[in-house]
Amino acid sequence: MREGRLIAALISTFGDTTAAGAIRITESIKLDPARGVLLLAEEDEQDTQLKEYTLDGRFTGRTFGSAELTQQAEGIALVPGGAPPRAWVVAVPDCDWTPEAFAGLVADDGPAGAASRLPRALVAAGCGVFIPVILDRTAEFSGNPRVRFTNQPHREYAYRPAFELGRHPLGYEIQKILAAVDRIEAAAPSGKPTPIGVCGVGEGGRLALLAAACDERIDGALVCGAFGPREATWQEPIDRNVWRLLTTASDAEAAALVLPRALVIEAAVADAFTGPVPPAPGRGGGAAPGRIAPVPAGDCADETGQARAYAALHGAERRFTVVGDPADPGPAGDPAGLRAFLAGVGIDAAGSALAAPAVPLDAGTVTAAARQRQRRQLDEISRHTQRLLEWSAAARARDWQEVIAATQRRDRTAAEAALGPQRERIRAELIGRLPDPSMPLGVRSRQVLDDPAFTGWEVTIDVFPDVIAGGILLVPKGLRAGERRPAVVCQHGLEGVPMDTITGAGNSHAVYKGFAAELARRGYVTFAPQNPYRGGDRFRTLQRKANPLGLSLFSFIIPQHGRILDFLGTLPEVDPARIGFYGLSYGGKTAMRVPPFEPRYRLSICSADYDEWVRKIAVDHAPYSYVFTGEYEIFEWNMGHLANYAELSWLIWPRPFMVERGHDDGVAPDEWVAWEYAKTRRHWVKLGNADDCAIEWFDGPHAINGAGTYEFLARHLDPDGRLPRGK
Repeated sequence: MREGRLIAALISTFGDTTAAGAIRITESIKLDPARGVLLLAEEDEQDTQLKEYTLDGRFTGRTFGSAELTQQAEGIALVPGGAPPRAWVVAVPDCDWTPEAFAGLVADDGPAGAASRLPRALVAAGCGVFIPVILDRTAEFSGNPRVRFTNQPHREYAYRPAFELGRHPLGYEIQKILAAVDRIEAAAPSGKPTPIGVCGVGEGGRLALLAAACDERIDGALVCGAFGPREATWQEPIDRNVWRLLTTASDAEAAALVLPRALVIEAAVADAFTGPVPPAPGRGGGAAPGRIAPVPAGDCADETGQARAYAALHGAERRFTVVGDPADPGPAGDPAGLRAFLAGVGIDAAGSALAAPAVPLDAGTVTAAARQRQRRQLDEISRHTQRLLEWSAAARARDWQEVIAATQRRDRTAAEAALGPQRERIRAELIGRLPDPSMPLGVRSRQVLDDPAFTGWEVTIDVFPDVIAGGILLVPKGLRAGERRPAVVCQHGLEGVPMDTITGAGNSHAVYKGFAAELARRGYVTFAPQNPYRGGDRFRTLQRKANPLGLSLFSFIIPQHGRILDFLGTLPEVDPARIGFYGLSYGGKTAMRVPPFEPRYRLSICSADYDEWVRKIAVDHAPYSYVFTGEYEIFEWNMGHLANYAELSWLIWPRPFMVERGHDDGVAPDEWVAWEYAKTRRHWVKLGNADDCAIEWFDGPHAINGAGTYEFLARHLDPDGRLPRGK
């Protein structure tokens, strides 16, 4: 300080201070003595890189990790004083607890503060404890300032694009726990492995169970306030939705994967949650409903009973411990459970919990730091999923290489042979397959319309017990005896009903143009089905219930359409070899997911839906994206790596396929549509079917245009021109 001014002077530097070699934010330093180099991790807001230096500090020019080190485990470590830790434990808090609160380092009179006795008791027993950050259920960072912010919890906001790309918040966070295990293992003295345990409460308890099930390096697990059956997952927050969970492993089966290593199940208090939380001012809504409540005592007993049976199969009954009262749970860290857990990591007795610090950390400072950690954790997952999105087309191209190569060679036989296994793979892995219906059709009908040009019947058809297909059948008047007409199945969109495709007035007509009725006036038999995507959350829960079984909404819609085709094939007025499909919006979504697996559809027309679908679903910086909307059921497991709309269209080939697209349709920009359609069109052209693949661009909105599509239907379903044209 001179004359009231602060003066700074550079005293010395070490190493490389060039623009390329200088380190600005040093995260960590690692010596690699075998190679005689230093590895320095440089961190900034966007990336983490490793730079390589000689031992005297000169930059070698080698930088790596920029594309790979996209996510990091963050948290706090508690280390006992004196001797090195006797064991290390990764202690995962419930998702809305900060590590500091779980460690008892801040004043907290809630569940986190009460549960802090657990990590403090572990430290008192001589354990080193790492408490990681996991995504919480607040919504502060859920959104993009270039688009909008939402009321989705951080966990849901991460879940949406991740699920579409075959990733999951649970998976990311398990990897972070295992990264801590990697670090502990690497730091252990040579020849003296350090025992490793994992424990957690609530959401953290579930992660602890799954991490221990995944990695046998973990010697023991303590699961607090989180163990129970998973059949009610569909009622919980959507970030708990796991594809095929119930066909793979509920909690008892996960426990079986931990055993015969030590496993302690503790009934303990964890946070409750009810969503969606109303959006704050300036934010959009659309978050999925979901509720977390204490596991009922009976359910907990049933699941632990099943786990105990698995323990008996392992001969590990003494390694499986259940403590606490599910009917009256206390805070995590029951002494009996803690003793059993510590025994599993080689410590034979539990000490008392450490006293809380005499001067706790400043709550405001901790809160500010916690907010920034949440932002970093969410941003890292978001950047990773967006990178996966950009790479997904290349990944699909590898898996579809046989089809692509046959198409390029113009080899129709090879293309058909390669498409067969792909059709089965996509049906099983993307849609989910149910057994074919076997019960009688059980058709019921009643007349509901009498138009000068056609007669209409409401029809219901049995599919499975308690599952029907239904819709409205329009049969043109004036058919000659024995005459069989082509038919078109006309599918409504989201929240629609069959009459939307028929009515000649009102809001529905502005969108659908009464196209089912218009086609009937042109001489086609038409059938307008009632698809199940109606009723808001009521239909969306069908998707939630189906996903843990490896099924989806279209697992049911495909057999429903199969029964509709069975029914149409029984009608003397219908030629079963000339039945086409034409759907708008969610009906266009149906056009991409039913005809690929139902060969009796002679052609398919996708209206107001076709685009680069995976991008629309998963991109987090475009206003068209479902990441920001209320259609939380729309995300399909790993679609980004299985099939986009071009690949789904190839499964329709060699049958005719058409896209109807309005320039003002807000589904996606024209450029996304053209990008994806080019791949569809090339397939038909290369394989000699150029006339059977078409797109009509029209100057209009999200609606039926009914010009080029009607010509397309006539060309392929009425090639002899026997039906009337026009009204």
